[in-house]
Amino acid sequence: MTTAMNIMEIDGHRAVVQFDPETDMFRGEFVGLNGGADFYATTVKNLRVEGRKSLNVFLQMCQESGIEPKKTFSGKFNLRVPPETHEALSLRAAAAGKSLNQFLSEVLDDALT
Repeated sequence: MTTAMNIMEIDGHRAVVQFDPETDMFRGEFVGLNGGADFYATTVKNLRVEGRKSLNVFLQMCQESGIEPKKTFSGKFNLRVPPETHEALSLRAAAAGKSLNQFLSEVLDDALT
């Protein structure tokens, strides 16, 4: 599970950061963009520098190509769970007087705090 400790914000854009033992470096990858933009460095300070460079290149390419850099999210996604889990969640939602969608939306919101 990704935690807030694994997220770096650079110029209003968020990147997930992990340590890559194969390269012995930190690797960051921006999320929520209409394309890939990643970056590497051996220190957190340099990771921010490299992240800013990578982001600027990506944004420049988007501008030149007339592409919106930020991905838009519809608010819809499919989730596959075992039938037993689906049944149990439906029962919990009904017991709470909520639709399954409303119940799960609240569960997911709580998981983010």
